[in-house]
Amino acid sequence: MAKRPHILIFNPDQWRGDVLGHLGNPAAYTPVLDALVEREAVSFRYAFCQNPVCTPSRCSFMSGWYPHVRGHRTMFHMMRPDEPVLLRTLKENGYYVWWGGKNDLVPGQHGYEAYCHVKYRPQEPVKPIWAIDRQAEWRGAPESDTYYSFYVGRLPTEEEEPYYDGDWANVMGAVNLIRTYKGEQPLCIYLPLTYPHPPYAVEDPWYSLIDRAKLPRRLPTPPGWRGKPSILRGIWARQHLQTWTEDRWAELRATYYGMCSRLDHQFGLILQALREAGLYEDTAIFFFSDHGDFTGDYGLVEKTQNTFEDCLSRVPFIIKPPAWVPVKPGVRDALVELIDFPATVEALTGITPTHTHFGRSLLPLLAGETDEHRDAVFCEGGRLHGERHCMELESADSQVPTGLYYPRVNLQTSEGPEHTKAAMCRTKRYKYVRRLYEEDELYDLYEDPGELHNRIGDPALKGVLAELKERMLTWYLETCDVVPHDPDSRW
Repeated sequence: MAKRPHILIFNPDQWRGDVLGHLGNPAAYTPVLDALVEREAVSFRYAFCQNPVCTPSRCSFMSGWYPHVRGHRTMFHMMRPDEPVLLRTLKENGYYVWWGGKNDLVPGQHGYEAYCHVKYRPQEPVKPIWAIDRQAEWRGAPESDTYYSFYVGRLPTEEEEPYYDGDWANVMGAVNLIRTYKGEQPLCIYLPLTYPHPPYAVEDPWYSLIDRAKLPRRLPTPPGWRGKPSILRGIWARQHLQTWTEDRWAELRATYYGMCSRLDHQFGLILQALREAGLYEDTAIFFFSDHGDFTGDYGLVEKTQNTFEDCLSRVPFIIKPPAWVPVKPGVRDALVELIDFPATVEALTGITPTHTHFGRSLLPLLAGETDEHRDAVFCEGGRLHGERHCMELESADSQVPTGLYYPRVNLQTSEGPEHTKAAMCRTKRYKYVRRLYEEDELYDLYEDPGELHNRIGDPALKGVLAELKERMLTWYLETCDVVPHDPDSRW
């Protein structure tokens, strides 16, 4: 590219890929995103993360590596100083990088100087996110059916004032940066926000915006959990949500949808600031989440580290290129992965990567030059028996029953099959999951989009299974390692 665009990376945490109005969800209230896709952006209906929890996913989409390339499979194994991170690449290539929001990417002990010019810290007082300071109030008693539900509901505010938490502070910090920026360097604004990550909590007007009657049907709990991973059954038994009525589930789900709506509004504030500052036409805008959320599907809340249901692995992914890059607005049905994000940034900026990675530029899809991109997408997680360092024992609060994440994280310490290493290969129609210590999974997504009926032993799909196993083997062979671009001296 002869001209380098500004870059906005708006990165919510745990937003399911189906909670978007323009993708046909009647209960989703996302007018800013819907209008953007209608007029000047592309939304990828089938975009997938490479791991269904925060840190491994972020390590992938900031490097173009799958988690297995360098073992980024836990919340506590981040991108080390010798590993490639897109933010640092942009900084080293002349971008002014401003980072406002959570980390979950690089080791905190090394600081952020290598990756950005500013790691924003709000100066004004902010409220505890999700009213976490009042959790004894909204969690209820241990052993109750609310204790592990993550359900908070409506957040208290003064009249029409927002619940001014860290997300609001970082968004307004970015707005102020845009309004006042006078530098000659191209901008990169990275906003890794916390919403709609549970606990499920949001203030009005977003809490009340969602029409509960329009919520899509919730996926049921599979009878006896037959054919499903044992970690799901274990979490379900520990979360104690079996007594919830559909009305209660609707309130939880509507709160989550309201959290997404709040983000849509905040995203709109950033776009408006770019327009008012005269930067909008020159900005490449990326909107995507790191992974999804159960939000009541299968009778579960939160997520897992080593299962790959579409509600966890499929994410929103929307791109508006700068004005000089061809785009045919609308929805694309091509299979894409989040590791395609850095490759697209490289194509837009003219930066040649100095490491081998596996992303592919999405510019041809943006322009409408092709409908094809990948024949399959992949997601992976879990650990080997004996990998104690991958149990996330550092999450001390979640190793005791009082911890919010205890139902899941404590199961990850088991040497049974629950935390088995696993990998997904998904095509448009089929999903195959290889699991080391328990039964594999195979789903016909045309006939069973909710992934309720595991057909791994079905003779009718024997040929399909063989093809997917071969495809997964090829994927591993192609991506199993990376050779450094700088050779060593042998003398």
